[in-house]
Amino acid sequence: MLLTGSDTSLRIVDSGTVALADPDEPDARQPYHAGFGTAREPGKALSRLVASIKRFGRRSMNETLRRYADSGVAICGAGVVVGSLIDPRDIANDHIRIHALEGQLFRTVVQDGLARHRLACSTWRERHLIQVATKQLGRSERRLQDVLAALGRDAPGPWRAEQKRAALAAWLVLEGRKL
Repeated sequence: MLLTGSDTSLRIVDSGTVALADPDEPDARQPYHAGFGTAREPGKALSRLVASIKRFGRRSMNETLRRYADSGVAICGAGVVVGSLIDPRDIANDHIRIHALEGQLFRTVVQDGLARHRLACSTWRERHLIQVATKQLGRSERRLQDVLAALGRDAPGPWRAEQKRAALAAWLVLEGRKL
C-alpha cells in the first residue's frame, strides 16, 4: 500500500502486491512445509527454496521501488505488519514454528530490500497495530476505521482487512516522518 498526503487528505497511490516467492516455484510459497503440518527437513531442498525466495524477493523489491522512483514518487519509509515477532526457535509446536519461520523469512526479505534502498522500516504486530495507531494518530479506533473505510472507497481492487492494515501502517509511517 502506497499512500501520500497528510492525515486529513490521504490518497492511495498504489495498492498492489509485491511477490516475494517465484510463482513458477510452487513450494516457495511455504518453503518450510513438506506437507500439511509437516516440516521440510533441513538440507539442499530447503536451502534452495530459501535462496530462491531471497533472490526473487530482492528482485521484486528492487523493481517495485525503482518503478515508484521512475514515476516520481519519493518514498519516506515503509511499514510492515506481521502476525508475530516471536523467535521461531522458541516455539515448541512444529507446525506453528514452520509458519513463524516463513513469516520471519518473508519479513526479512522485505526489510532487507528496504534497507538496500536506505528506507526506514517500522514493523508492527497485527494485534497491536490499532492501539499504536490510536495513540500515535490521536484518534479513536472508530474514527480510524471511518477514515480507512473512506479511503477504501477509492481503492482499486479489494479492500479487505489486509489492505486496511497496510494502509494504516503506511499512514503511521507518513505521520511518523513529521515527528
